[in-house]
Amino acid sequence: MATWTKQRLPRENGELVDMQVPVLISASRSTDIPAFYADWFFYRLDKAGYSAWTNPFNGVKSYVSYKDTRFIVFWSKNPKPLLRYLPILKQRRIGCYIQYSLNDYAEEGLEKNVPPLKQRIETFKELTNALGKGHVIWRFDPLVLTDNIDIAKLLGKIENIGNQLLGYTEKLVFSFADILSYRKVQANLQKANVNYIDWQDWQMREFSQKLSVLNKKWNYELATCGEKIDLTEFGINKNHCVDDNLIIKLAYNDKKLMDYLKVKMYSMPQASLFGETEPLPEGAIILPHGMYALHGDNKDKGQRAFCGCIKSKDIGEYNTCVHGCEYCYANASKQSAVMNYKCHKDNPWSETITGK
Repeated sequence: MATWTKQRLPRENGELVDMQVPVLISASRSTDIPAFYADWFFYRLDKAGYSAWTNPFNGVKSYVSYKDTRFIVFWSKNPKPLLRYLPILKQRRIGCYIQYSLNDYAEEGLEKNVPPLKQRIETFKELTNALGKGHVIWRFDPLVLTDNIDIAKLLGKIENIGNQLLGYTEKLVFSFADILSYRKVQANLQKANVNYIDWQDWQMREFSQKLSVLNKKWNYELATCGEKIDLTEFGINKNHCVDDNLIIKLAYNDKKLMDYLKVKMYSMPQASLFGETEPLPEGAIILPHGMYALHGDNKDKGQRAFCGCIKSKDIGEYNTCVHGCEYCYANASKQSAVMNYKCHKDNPWSETITGK
């Protein structure tokens, strides 16, 4: 888990406390802040200047200041509420992109509280139009196999969405639902009478081969999230969801952010008299204005072994997302999430998401 430099800063009541001062925020792997807590987050960002966060492993409360925040990675199944707050990010010169999980499990009832698919696709397009192409990343995540969702059906769902997003995204990220690794997810699925099937390597390869064929008409970049299996033979890379390469492409003019990412910029090599050009170094990121960039090692070593994310500060809390997804790993139960959401509604501007 990433840690950050701390500064002694005041809370709203005037008390001085140690606060982490991150440059890069993740909002959030633990809950859907854009869908349910956007009002809270932007109040804490723009008015209060900090929020409090409770460590899910030891219950210790800590404080996060936004005074040095330069970039935010949002994660959501329904980021529509972000639209009205984008001017605040622009005013504060904070960059962002959105990891948008746009699935289609409506028929099976696996995501009971997400808006209709048509509405979510329109939100995707609105956000792309507002932020620019490359700022909204399509995730079909997780891929769930059951006794009535097979590989062909999953591919049909993906094709339907992929056709409608053509021109609005450049990338598709996916992961295979790893049910056996989470006892509470197994129990919740069994309670909901969902007869899940755990993915086997041969099924992952079959799905990936067929997805790569399907992708010939889109030419999306394909990538997996947190997966051990190597699928490069199908043109599928391992994703970095909090991605320094993408952040550099989107925010290369932000010197403070580039310094944090250990970026150095260079002029593109010029062709010789014979028309030959020196090859770019490995890992070079091509930028506008005849420039390219290289960066240092920013990997978050506190994440899972097969996670490619760089260091960021996640400000979400578990047991707070009320989408009602049957496969959710972030809630101990739907009831605990609903109770915490009610606590939030009773105290919506609190230091913490839950208002506790």
